[in-house]
Amino acid sequence: MAAIFFLILILLIFISLASGDQSFIFNGFSSGDLILDGVAEVTSNGLLKLTNTYDQQIGHAFYPNSISFKSPSNNSSISSFSATFVFAINSEYDDLGGHGIAFVVSPTRGLPGARPSENLGLFNESNNGNEANHIFAVEIDTIQNLDLKDINKNHVGININGLVSERAERAGYWVDGKFRNLTLISGEPMQLWVEYDGFEKQINVTLSPIEIRDKPKIPLLSYRRDLSSVINDIMYIGFSSSTGSITTLHYVLGWSFSVNGEAQRLNLSQLPKLPSRPGKKQRRSKFLTVGLPLISVSLASMTVLGVIYFIHRRRKFAEILEDWELEYGPQRFKYKDLYRATKGFREKEFLGFGGFGRVYKGVLPNSKIEVAVKKISHESRQGMKEFVAEIVSVGRLRHRNLVALLGYCRRKGELFLVYDYMRNGSLDSYLHELPEITINWEQRFEIIKGVASGLFYLHEQCEKVVIHRDVKASNVLLDDEFNGRLGDFGLAKMYERGADPRTTHVVGTLGYLAPEHIRTGRATTRTDVYAFGAFLLEVACGRRPIHPQEDADDFILMDWVFSCWTNGQILRTADPKLGGNFEPSQLELVLKLGLLCSHYSPAVRPTMHQVLQYLQADAPLPDLASLRWRLSGSGFFNFRPRDGDGDSDGLDDITMSYPLSTGRNVTSSSSVAESILSEGR
Repeated sequence: MAAIFFLILILLIFISLASGDQSFIFNGFSSGDLILDGVAEVTSNGLLKLTNTYDQQIGHAFYPNSISFKSPSNNSSISSFSATFVFAINSEYDDLGGHGIAFVVSPTRGLPGARPSENLGLFNESNNGNEANHIFAVEIDTIQNLDLKDINKNHVGININGLVSERAERAGYWVDGKFRNLTLISGEPMQLWVEYDGFEKQINVTLSPIEIRDKPKIPLLSYRRDLSSVINDIMYIGFSSSTGSITTLHYVLGWSFSVNGEAQRLNLSQLPKLPSRPGKKQRRSKFLTVGLPLISVSLASMTVLGVIYFIHRRRKFAEILEDWELEYGPQRFKYKDLYRATKGFREKEFLGFGGFGRVYKGVLPNSKIEVAVKKISHESRQGMKEFVAEIVSVGRLRHRNLVALLGYCRRKGELFLVYDYMRNGSLDSYLHELPEITINWEQRFEIIKGVASGLFYLHEQCEKVVIHRDVKASNVLLDDEFNGRLGDFGLAKMYERGADPRTTHVVGTLGYLAPEHIRTGRATTRTDVYAFGAFLLEVACGRRPIHPQEDADDFILMDWVFSCWTNGQILRTADPKLGGNFEPSQLELVLKLGLLCSHYSPAVRPTMHQVLQYLQADAPLPDLASLRWRLSGSGFFNFRPRDGDGDSDGLDDITMSYPLSTGRNVTSSSSVAESILSEGR
């Protein structure tokens, strides 16, 4: 009995292994991934290049391991299989190519004796059509050969043991019930799916441009044929390509395959880039009969137009460049590069509004780095040298929780600041503008600690003290892993350590402005801490610091949290979107720390070093009940020191009011340009 049980166990293991999926995926290729022969090669950036610029050549590329295609449950039947790959064909002529690419399933790892040209590197004159070949192929053909019954010079076909297609269709794809044509030799990347259903005995072939990421629902080709007599148990899979008298470059960018399962989706963003396409040639007869006379007649006109275009282009990309800017070198971007990166600052690239400017997404033309470009208008050159010097200095700061400021550009009446692009946008949008998406408490707490770490770096770890002056949720950006990064340094100020900050214009956003900053115009690290306190309450409660109400006094978030705390109900202020899923002790810590950081007295507020210690549980939070508090009034910032309060920071009884539009940046100067570019900003 034990022996029988052991044999049954071995048989079950064998069946399990035999029926398991055989799959692989290549998002680009490297040396050793494939077995190559002929002129095929893998380029340095991971492209499979099957042919080169020589005529009458063959290129083969095969997966090095054999594939078992027989079904374990029925050794006479072929298993289902699926393949997908991205290819591109670039011909030296607009309307002629030669000859094409074939996806091939072959009994050998290679195709010995195969010929180029119309044979596609698959067969020769003696074995074409021979059933002993046991070859299944899908051809992507760019030449019409009437002897092979080709339907046109731009088609896809299913071939079995020969070059005459069993079924063929002109190249194209179905979308929204309509057929769209594709030109195979356009040089543009396209994706092809080859699928065989082992139960239905049906072959489906689907084609689409790479811009359509999902496979079209209607295949280009459907052909019912049992491949059991064609495909052996052990086979090899790969690609074959050839050229004829016209040289054509054939590329494969990525490839995925699976037996008894759907081929994995290719990561199109990871595929290698195609080389720049050389200019297409026209056939000589057309050039001599049409092109040459037209060029002769229009040469003078083109010269004049070229001069006009050159002058217009110089004016279009003209920049302001003064001698003092030469020292900044890499920190200064060319306007032409930013214009190209943002596709002319078109609306499709518009991301939103930052402090005093519009922000656009861009991709730098040379490095291909994704950036965010803030476009600021300025009417005055007053203070510009000082402003740019500080921007460049801030741009040299590097911290994992700061959005890197890469540099700047000046042109006519515009100033451009270039930042790293954060793919997940601003925290503000998730808190207030995307009700269907919730950032959970664990993510929020990590974001809070990250922003605190960034501010600690600015205040205490840099060579100079850096005051951000605009800490708020909309200036906290999220990277690919939802880590919080503090950005938008357009209002930042730098001071020597130990120096007294100068009085400046009041800049910032209502609800985040410290009372002493409004009173004196002096920005300090403590005013940043005040704004961070408002930020803490906003993240925990999911509400803006100030919310206008039509039939009542404006809602002041700090007043409400303070009231709930004094009534012993501070946790009821939690953001309803959290649904109660939070750590109560952490939430209470954040709420109390927000109140402490927002205290009216700068001396009571903690430093960012202390804030980090509280958040990391390295130090206990002070007892808030032992502190003296002063609240804002209904819709105004009212700061009235108590009689005998010795820590009023020199504040007289004042009342300051501004229009309370949500998230609005304010300045006491007469214009934005004066605020940003005046002496001391």
